Amino acid sequence: MDLVSGYKGVVGLVFGNEKSGSSNEDSYVERLLDCISNGKLSEDRRTAMLELQSVVAESSNAQLAFGAMGFPVMMGILKEERDDVEMVRGALETLVSALTPIDHAKGPKNEIQPALMNADLLSREADNISLLLSLLSEEDFYVRYYTLQLLTALLTNSPNRLQEAILTIPRGITRLMDMLMDREVIRNEALLLLTYLTREAEEIQKIVVFEGALEKIFSIIKEEGGSDGGVVVQDCIELLNNLIRKNASNQVLLRETIGFDPFMSILKLRGSTYSFTQQKTINLLSALETLNLLIMGGLEADHGKDANMLTNRTTLVQNKVLDHLLMLGVESQWAPVAVRCAALRCIGNLIAGHPKNIDALASKFLGEGLQEPALNSILRIILRTSSMQEFVAADYVFKSFCEKNADGQTMLASTLIPQPHSMAHAPVEEDVHMSFGSMLLQGLNLSENDGDLETCCRAASVLSHVMKDNIQCKERVLRIELEAPTPSLGAPEPLMHRVVKYLALASSMKNKDGKSSGNSYVEPIILKLLVTWLSDFPSAVNCFLDSRPHITYLLELVSNSSTTVYIKGLAAVLLGECVIYNKSVESGKDAFTIVDSISQKVGLTSYFLKFDEMQKSFLFTSARATQPRKQLTRSASASMVEIEDVDENNLLDQKNEDHPVLSSIFDASFVNLVRSLEVHIREKIVEVYSQPKSKVAVVPAELEQKSGESDREYIKRLKAFVEKQCSEIQDLLGRNATLAEDVATTGVGSSYARPEQGAGSDRVQVETLRRDLQEASKRLELLKAEKAKIESEASMYRSLAGKMESDLKSLSDAYNSLEQANFHLEKEVRGQQGVGGSLSVPDVEGIRAEAREEAQKESEAELNDLLVCLGQEQTKVEKLSARLLELGEDVDKLLEDIGDDMGLPADGEEEED
Repeated sequence: MDLVSGYKGVVGLVFGNEKSGSSNEDSYVERLLDCISNGKLSEDRRTAMLELQSVVAESSNAQLAFGAMGFPVMMGILKEERDDVEMVRGALETLVSALTPIDHAKGPKNEIQPALMNADLLSREADNISLLLSLLSEEDFYVRYYTLQLLTALLTNSPNRLQEAILTIPRGITRLMDMLMDREVIRNEALLLLTYLTREAEEIQKIVVFEGALEKIFSIIKEEGGSDGGVVVQDCIELLNNLIRKNASNQVLLRETIGFDPFMSILKLRGSTYSFTQQKTINLLSALETLNLLIMGGLEADHGKDANMLTNRTTLVQNKVLDHLLMLGVESQWAPVAVRCAALRCIGNLIAGHPKNIDALASKFLGEGLQEPALNSILRIILRTSSMQEFVAADYVFKSFCEKNADGQTMLASTLIPQPHSMAHAPVEEDVHMSFGSMLLQGLNLSENDGDLETCCRAASVLSHVMKDNIQCKERVLRIELEAPTPSLGAPEPLMHRVVKYLALASSMKNKDGKSSGNSYVEPIILKLLVTWLSDFPSAVNCFLDSRPHITYLLELVSNSSTTVYIKGLAAVLLGECVIYNKSVESGKDAFTIVDSISQKVGLTSYFLKFDEMQKSFLFTSARATQPRKQLTRSASASMVEIEDVDENNLLDQKNEDHPVLSSIFDASFVNLVRSLEVHIREKIVEVYSQPKSKVAVVPAELEQKSGESDREYIKRLKAFVEKQCSEIQDLLGRNATLAEDVATTGVGSSYARPEQGAGSDRVQVETLRRDLQEASKRLELLKAEKAKIESEASMYRSLAGKMESDLKSLSDAYNSLEQANFHLEKEVRGQQGVGGSLSVPDVEGIRAEAREEAQKESEAELNDLLVCLGQEQTKVEKLSARLLELGEDVDKLLEDIGDDMGLPADGEEEED
């Protein structure tokens, strides 16, 4: 076999220098194979097979040697000696050992992997796969068992090749499916094999489902005890996930034939203790992944994806999946955090964009005896949980509930009624009697310490969902006033002002290093609430500007170098909203005043840079509508449980952009909102400066003469008024010049400014032209210096060329002298030849040719050096000429002047020569 001979060459290259170890094992494996193939006694052959299996299972060198020599022998036994069951068993077990990696803890990372090479070699021949599948029909238990193990090892190392081979073999998949009805051990191995086989193989998935895999999977799960079962249940659910992942036709077949009732039984908790072992947790996580696959439908490219997705969601809710999910995610607080989070995410996905499912969730009540709405229970989780993952998952439920659901938002906002101060600080046990809105406002009205600040920011996140894209809800929330924490602090204040206080308090909590001592997501969440609230709502902007320190604080936040990119960016967006949605004409609160403050305190260049920095950040560039989750396989299940139940202290040590809460805040919809706001903010700021206070006209009453006022006093008052107007105009012109510089520096002016008539527009153009002229002058000075340098180099090269030309002339004279000497020598030789012909005569012609050739080489070398120097000079002159032409210089005249200055002496020297 050519393949085997090539494999031997690889073995020789890898272990060519290890003569002591590998060569001995090679020879030992070779002797055993020889005994197996040529031995006369059956007992000797079986003993040799056992020894071969043992050495291959323990040594990588033996695995390599076996791969080079053993496959033909083993496959021959499987093909021709079916009656000898012990030999067939031994051959299969040896093949499994040859394909099983041997762990070497201290081995180098780039060490060759014999098991992978052996799997590649065995799977290249399609006949080998066909032969192995035929062994599944043998009666011997161990033959079928080792055959399944061997196929699983091949799939682990060479999945694509084996998937293609099995598809081409008649009844190949049918034989594998028959193993699911075999004894328990073989059934479990067949399950594992089918799990590997159906990954990323749509054709095989369809055939397996057609062969009745779905019925068999749920039958095995029921036999094993549902979610309380062992790893076999996990394998069954993983196989089920492979069959329906991105495969709408299989999802339809599951829904229309078997239905979702067998699947619901997996999610149902049994027993009175509700104990959760690690395996039960993994089984429930796998089942919740199945549910997510059904909720999301098939591939994005499928034409019927949306219809299939909606049908799946509707049918699942009809099968009471919400009850099971609420039990797992909300009521079972003894369940692992990983299960609770996964169940909450499933609820969010189930109701997203589905009005009937949203209404079903809103109508759910939880608890025994004294019941409360499910949404209230989920809100309590948000406000009280110590798990960051659980807060993110529960917050996602409200995000999905409020998305494009104006009625649901209005229903939640209608419950936002402030409680008296005594009720707001009632014991925690009594909040079961509170409405949704009262509980939310209680979270926003806690005492000002670090722990309560986190609760406030979580409540702010829910409130931002309630108000998103809903003017009625924004108006209702804007009218809410909260009592002061203590009566001595004054009258009630608007909720918006309280939220801004919490923002200022969060930013003031700094440790000695200047970093936030609390959670890094508190300020971004509160800023997101304010950005959402002020968006397209002038009344909220007016309320925000009622307190003058608010703008001052935002300006400090934008210019603070110790804050994160996201905080500065969102603060800049909030300032921009105070400009674009500002309808006030009151002095000190109008849009022009805000823009003027930004220009003076931050600078427009720095201000617009905050937008660019935020847009280039990781969270903005990677924001997606849904984040794909990692497939829960047997190898990843244990780590998945550990990751979901991670210690919250570790989360605080992560980088800001890696924080899971920040990833949930900067979702695709909010990122798109910020990007659209940025465009409007840039346009509005340019518009405000292009028409500075044009609508604030002089008051007509000031131009009229008052009753009883003398003409002299009237003229004096008018003169003072005109002087004041002139002063304001000069001030505006100065500010416009500053703006023009900032806009020109950042390039905003070129993108957003439009041609306007008036002094402001002309001044911007003059300033731009002046800078262009300065830059052109600088470039001209640089070019003149470069020109002088090039001319100096040209003079040097010309003198060098003259020197080389004189050297060439000297060489020519030497050559002529040599020619004359050769001529005299030749003449003397001819004379001597006439005197004595018997004397040996040197080859004069050869000597002369050699001398001529040597002289010619020396002259050519000198000439080549001269030509290279002249070529470099010519290139520089051409580049200089092009640059001078761009600046409007007369290049021909310059060259004539240079020729007059430097060329005439050279001509005189030539004439003298």
